Amino acid sequence: MYKSLLLASLLVLGNSIFAQKGEAVDTSWKNEYRETATRINDLVHTKLELVPDFSKSYCYGKAWITLKPHFYSTDSLLLDAKGMDIKTVALVKGNKQSPLKYTYNELELNIRLDKAYTSNETYTIFIDYTAKPDEYQAKYGTNDFLGIKGMFFINPRGEVKNKPTQIWTQGETESSSAWFPTIDKTNQRCTDELTVTVDNKYTTLSNGKLMSQKKNANGTRTDYWKMDLPHAPYLFFLGVGEYAVIKDSYKGKEVNYYVEPEYASVAKKIFGNTPEMMGFFSRITGVEFPWIKYSQITGRDYVAGAMENTTATIHQETAQQDARELVDKNNWESTIAHELFHQWFGDYVTTESWSNLTLNESFANYSQVLWKEYKYGKDAGLEENYNEMNGYLTSGSESKDLVRFHYENREDMFDAVSYNKGGRILHMMRHFIGDSAFFKALNLYLTTNKFKSAEAHQLRLAFEEVSGRDLNWFFNQWYFGHGHPVTDISYVYDDAAKTVKVIIKQLQPGGNIFKLPIDIDIYEGDKKTRNTVWANNAIDTFTFKYTQKPSLVNVDGDKILLWSKTDNKTLDNYIYQYKYAGNYLDRKEAIDFASTRQDDPKAVELLKTALNDKYFEIRNYTLNKIDMRKDLVKKTMEPVLVNLAKTDKYSTVRGNALGALIAYTKPEYASLFKANINDSSYTVSGNSLIGLYTLDPSSAVTIAKELYGKPSKGVLKDALQNILIQAGDETVGTEMIDEFSSLPIGGPKFQMLETVATFLENSDKPELVKKGVTELVKLRDGVPEGFRGQTDPALNGALKAILTAKMTAVKQKADPAMQAVIDYIKASLPESEKKGF
Repeated sequence: MYKSLLLASLLVLGNSIFAQKGEAVDTSWKNEYRETATRINDLVHTKLELVPDFSKSYCYGKAWITLKPHFYSTDSLLLDAKGMDIKTVALVKGNKQSPLKYTYNELELNIRLDKAYTSNETYTIFIDYTAKPDEYQAKYGTNDFLGIKGMFFINPRGEVKNKPTQIWTQGETESSSAWFPTIDKTNQRCTDELTVTVDNKYTTLSNGKLMSQKKNANGTRTDYWKMDLPHAPYLFFLGVGEYAVIKDSYKGKEVNYYVEPEYASVAKKIFGNTPEMMGFFSRITGVEFPWIKYSQITGRDYVAGAMENTTATIHQETAQQDARELVDKNNWESTIAHELFHQWFGDYVTTESWSNLTLNESFANYSQVLWKEYKYGKDAGLEENYNEMNGYLTSGSESKDLVRFHYENREDMFDAVSYNKGGRILHMMRHFIGDSAFFKALNLYLTTNKFKSAEAHQLRLAFEEVSGRDLNWFFNQWYFGHGHPVTDISYVYDDAAKTVKVIIKQLQPGGNIFKLPIDIDIYEGDKKTRNTVWANNAIDTFTFKYTQKPSLVNVDGDKILLWSKTDNKTLDNYIYQYKYAGNYLDRKEAIDFASTRQDDPKAVELLKTALNDKYFEIRNYTLNKIDMRKDLVKKTMEPVLVNLAKTDKYSTVRGNALGALIAYTKPEYASLFKANINDSSYTVSGNSLIGLYTLDPSSAVTIAKELYGKPSKGVLKDALQNILIQAGDETVGTEMIDEFSSLPIGGPKFQMLETVATFLENSDKPELVKKGVTELVKLRDGVPEGFRGQTDPALNGALKAILTAKMTAVKQKADPAMQAVIDYIKASLPESEKKGF
């Protein structure tokens, strides 16, 4: 599963959050060992016949479940079956069904078999049931994002205008058993077949191959899907809706993209790299894509990013980008790679327990780096790696082991440790043992454990078998330990002795010292010498000789290590590093350092050079780092910015350069802004409109009125809303609040937060302000308790900013209606936030 791990004010809260209970704090879980589920019976095959009832959000089901005892004989069977009405439980022998005794507590179905079966015998159970996912969620779920109901009916009665009616399922972690009875554990797997009867207007998707479709006399259609290879129950999937199905292929296998009809024309621009990804991942793993087909579908209100259901991945609706968004960038490409790689790591070989979740998620996370590196070059791969590392370093997760057997809720495993940190650990392993050994070990791990579940030690054994090295130290430190090195790096040059000492201090709390192989590059003129050393003390000092004083000593030369560091280099060191060390992070570090010294001509000259960097994202990064309030910067950068705005190959660079040119407020740039307002790129168009508004507000408002109501997203959408709101168009504000209200808690809603809050600060319409404040309060209170500590500051901060603005307005001009809104906001704030009001 792909889940962005930034929260709240970082705009993508919803992608990282799952069911959290709201009960009082209980720390007893810290002493509870989360063992792998005991296997008494093994699933062999599951056959389902389903009829969804949209009017009730029910699913009428019949299940034939074939099993066998794992090892010991048994005369009973315990199934997970959540929130169901159980009508019949019977043993199937030939064409006959014999009723069986059972007990049911709304969560588990305990069946007494007709005899004790041995591990050499299979048996089949028939269950007639009704799944009631919404009622189950209401009774047993609480304040959560994705819920526990397994099957989601979206706008089932068509009551919400302009929103499609859909069904999609979500099994991970253990919610498949809310729509069909099963043993809902990661270490179970079986083949399956599924028939579903729906209105003929709907398209369906499930695991495996669509074997047949039969039209029925009552206007419905029955689709039959069959999955011949075994997979885990949490990976079962059913999707239903009105979709355009765009067909593609990979080596004769079906590759299909299910999108809402309006996105049919751009589906291949969104998902079209999938066949190439399948070929790339097959080559690097040495395991050809193992499944019969691969389809991807979008789901409304799916807030968890995406999910790697075997052969049938679901993506949240924001994967659907229009043509103008795609001009700037396909923002979903990493997610597409992530979910596809799960078809090997997660589906083909599955974690045996949630404690070992990183065996699924670290590989999927790292696939994003592998794909970017292959498709777009080394800089793109290193940028992806850095961004994912930074996601971990800023997550506050230092106390968590990568593989951990103590957690409060299995959903807690879906975090920046299992994903981001795990991916960076694989990156370090790849560097340590080399590409050839790394990928050969992945092949060994996959082929040894295919169609099975695995734990971290099996991955270690694969790396050891191929590399010939004992890697217990690495796994004990990184997989079964927690935290990361926090370092200070300093340099002492002795020109008399012609030596340089590199002093590396490990400063992480707790006294846990890491063992680190480190590449240290010494640059003497145009000569680079690499030295590989081992740091394994609180303070390590490494001494190197030189013939001429080095222009640069570059610790961690390839920027591989997962650590945070204070690197005590000079500006001259960084200027040299940008030019000669040269990988993505070398250049980024130099830009970061120079950006803190924008009164220094040498630093500004470095930033000017970076504006013409070979990699467009470095150009974008630099555009966002230059301080246009500085006279030296404005004077130095202007001709470069004009050139970028007019000629750069990449629309985001042109758009950001146009944004930087706004600072000059020169009338001669009005024609440049006006000429770019109708550009195909939302970034170019939006920044051009903002630029024109600073020079010619009247013309900009006229154009904004013409553009408003037409498709717009990103920078252009924000520009249109802000300009029209500032021009006094309250209708725009009302529509914005209505849109905000309609969104489920998740990334898109948080992306709108700043725009909505700013509008409410500036609005003088009490009724509208109260309506917006109510939505902010609903969002704040709708976040699960476990994440309120991260989200409340942003939301309460927005409420306090609105409150301050309204109190200031009322002081200037009495307004009883607005005073009532002030009182309403105060009442909405917790006592701890009311100080000063």
